[in-house]
Amino acid sequence: MRIAVTYEDGHVFQHFGHTSQFKIYDVDADQILASQVVDTNGVGHGSLAGFLKDESVDLLICGGIGGGAQNALMNAGILFKGGVAGNADQAVQAYMNGTLDYNPNVHCDHHDHAHGEGCGHHHENGGCGQHGHSCGHHH
Repeated sequence: MRIAVTYEDGHVFQHFGHTSQFKIYDVDADQILASQVVDTNGVGHGSLAGFLKDESVDLLICGGIGGGAQNALMNAGILFKGGVAGNADQAVQAYMNGTLDYNPNVHCDHHDHAHGEGCGHHHENGGCGQHGHSCGHHH
């Protein structure tokens, strides 16, 4: 199986459509066999699903992801787990262990985040919309 993670500085990058790198993992049932960081070379929202399909990716782990990107991934036959934050390697290991903390209802349609204020952040007391965010993660 091949898993891609939106990637920045060792962590899950929080906005799928703006990611400049993916870390791609080749995994067996319970272990990471190999991994590599690949640059998207400026490929944007509409082409990222095709980029991942060309890389033979089976599953994407990401932070926030918009509806159009979700549809493009589904059309490309790529599963995804959104609303994930933290260390990229640990997220892949958690997925393989069946313990990945993700949000099946993650959705992100806005394009005006300030730096560091992406989708997928934890909000206390269900407070989506705080700090300029308006998309979901576990509440």
